[in-house]
Amino acid sequence: MEKTWPGRSDGCRFNSLPLVNPHNFTDPLDLPPKTNAFKNFYARHNRFSSRSSPSSSAAEESRRDFSALPYDVLAKIAATFSLPNLRAASLVCKAWRDALQPLREAMLFLRWGKRFKHGRGGVRANLHKALDSFLKGAARGSTLSMVDAGLVYWEMGKKEEGMELYRRAAALGDPAGQCNLGISCLKVEPPNPKEAVKWLYKASVSGHVRAQYQLALCLHQGHGVEQNLPEAARWYLRAAEGGYVRAMYNTSLCYSLGEGLVQSHRQARKWMKRAADRGHTKAQFEHGLGLFSEGEKMKAVVYLELATRAGETAAGHVKNVILQQLSATSRDQVMLLADNWRSLPSSH
Repeated sequence: MEKTWPGRSDGCRFNSLPLVNPHNFTDPLDLPPKTNAFKNFYARHNRFSSRSSPSSSAAEESRRDFSALPYDVLAKIAATFSLPNLRAASLVCKAWRDALQPLREAMLFLRWGKRFKHGRGGVRANLHKALDSFLKGAARGSTLSMVDAGLVYWEMGKKEEGMELYRRAAALGDPAGQCNLGISCLKVEPPNPKEAVKWLYKASVSGHVRAQYQLALCLHQGHGVEQNLPEAARWYLRAAEGGYVRAMYNTSLCYSLGEGLVQSHRQARKWMKRAADRGHTKAQFEHGLGLFSEGEKMKAVVYLELATRAGETAAGHVKNVILQQLSATSRDQVMLLADNWRSLPSSH
């Protein structure tokens, strides 16, 4: 009989990202830059212009005159742009350069906000000054600044103010804002899971891996949407392929249990190892157990030691049993490997 996903009270191993930790939200400047955003917009606009059947050469020129684009429309289009994209767009014509000046200024405030928030660039950490800088950037139309200001508000416990800024960024198409708004809808009282799923889906189809993971959890739990295990597994897999560690672990479980995906122990081991190599402590514990069952005692001890150091007490008991079966030289060697271990990069 096929096992269904356990409910939250059943000790489900598929856990959502707790919102109370500000690091759980996406920091937009930590994401890969949207280097093609301006290029793609320009290409679409030019393609549409060229498709129009010209009634005269003057009309054709008018359609291709990018400087005629209204300032407010251009500002909305460029609201999610990073600084490199803003610089590129500002080179199109003088009208664009003038229209995008507030957004270029917003990038300066965003940079100073980052410095104040993290105590970088020769300044002391000051959350209030960081918020002031982010709000100035947000006032100039930058969704990146809106999201960062929302993060600070949430960290201060001002959830309504934070969600309002997420909502503004989300409405302008910022995937990080959409993701954070979706998570916020799940965590406020009372929660609004249907609204959360709407925004998480919008961010997910844009490729936002955290949103994909959170959407998968909603589908898996039937939270705000009808439970759909195959669809949940599909979003887990997409987030895992995008480098999201928690999704790698959940994808491994899906393959191992054959729930939502065709059962494959080979795929389960592959994703469990990927999660373990990127610092997921439960994955390190379970991968270590798998290696031990295959007779790879020294490799098993390395992963079990890493899990133990991260707080997985059960891993320590298994590790001690295996260590008793190793020589003193082998024990020293595995401890050295654990000391020198470094996590592979991920998008967390």
